[in-house]
Amino acid sequence: MRIPVFEKYIDGLMEQSTLDVPAWNKEKALAGKATGWNYIDGCMILALLEIYQATGEERYYRFADAFIDHRVSEDGSIKGYSVEEYNIDNVNAGKTLFALYGLNGKEKYRKAIDLIYSQVRTQPRTAEGNFWHKKIYPNQVWLDGMYMGQPFYMEYETKFNHKNHYGDIFSQFANVVKYMRDEKTGLYYHGYDASRQAFWCDKNTGLSQNFWLRSIGWYAMALLDTLDKCEPDQAYGEEYENLKNVFVRLMDDMLKFQHESGMWYQLPALGEREPNYLETSGSAIMAYSLLKGVRLGFLSESYGEQGRKAFDGICKRYLKEEDGRLNLGGICLVAGLGPESNRRRDGSFAYYMSEPVVENDAKGVGPLLLAYTELRRLS
Repeated sequence: MRIPVFEKYIDGLMEQSTLDVPAWNKEKALAGKATGWNYIDGCMILALLEIYQATGEERYYRFADAFIDHRVSEDGSIKGYSVEEYNIDNVNAGKTLFALYGLNGKEKYRKAIDLIYSQVRTQPRTAEGNFWHKKIYPNQVWLDGMYMGQPFYMEYETKFNHKNHYGDIFSQFANVVKYMRDEKTGLYYHGYDASRQAFWCDKNTGLSQNFWLRSIGWYAMALLDTLDKCEPDQAYGEEYENLKNVFVRLMDDMLKFQHESGMWYQLPALGEREPNYLETSGSAIMAYSLLKGVRLGFLSESYGEQGRKAFDGICKRYLKEEDGRLNLGGICLVAGLGPESNRRRDGSFAYYMSEPVVENDAKGVGPLLLAYTELRRLS
């Protein structure tokens, strides 16, 4: 993939977007909902800030700052955000506030960071001590939620709270390894219900049925980005090294399932079972994780070759030009478990195959852009 081509694609998406209706939030658009404050936009804006840091191109910073400034009031309140909703997904967009506050020092961003941190500190927890994924999903831990919440939590503790709750963060990751990792494959199940009550879970283990690519990808990013925001000291040096080893082991295990194209299947352990398909968003996240892992020194340079192969494989298969406009396809729109009122989302193979596959959604575009920034940095 030639660099100018990919930048042309990102620039086109920004040109098609307004502050209220971003071109990349297909989930909200199809549901007929306003964008508000959500993890989807947060992922994309964070990626724009990363490409700004990697290239110095001001247009990315200007768009990102305007987008977040539009949603944050002077008192730090955030349009479309409520602490009491206790949705861990909504913490994700808070990561952009750290980056922007560091760049321009807007005090309202600092206030908004504190507001979101108040959710982190009061988020309901499982008996083991992990955050519920959402208030509407009691006692449930999803791999997705580790990415949505833990890097923000770690960055706050590092920058503003004297590392007082480092132990809590490391403990939550340890629980995921203990309860959600499959020893045979090395992969992690999408969800875990500590109460064993959810209709989709195994009543003995509390686990969902399958390993979903994007959730494993979010978890890989959670490990990597949490480590990146951590400043280990004598008190937590061992926990830091343990978490780094968890990340490296996950990369090794995921590489066993990498397709010859460089991508991964929607359900990676089920290979070419029809109608399983090579999926963009999870593959892009894996590309980012491998490339950033190399840059941070967690992985040897050979892993970077596999990350580049994933990036190139996605672009070759799914980045197409139509009527003079580039489109990125192969993106699973959404996948989840439950709630009780939606038994279609049962975690079965048929369920994951039933969710729409779309173009230009931020859950694929954002991670591919993050992978691209790592390629820029490595080169």
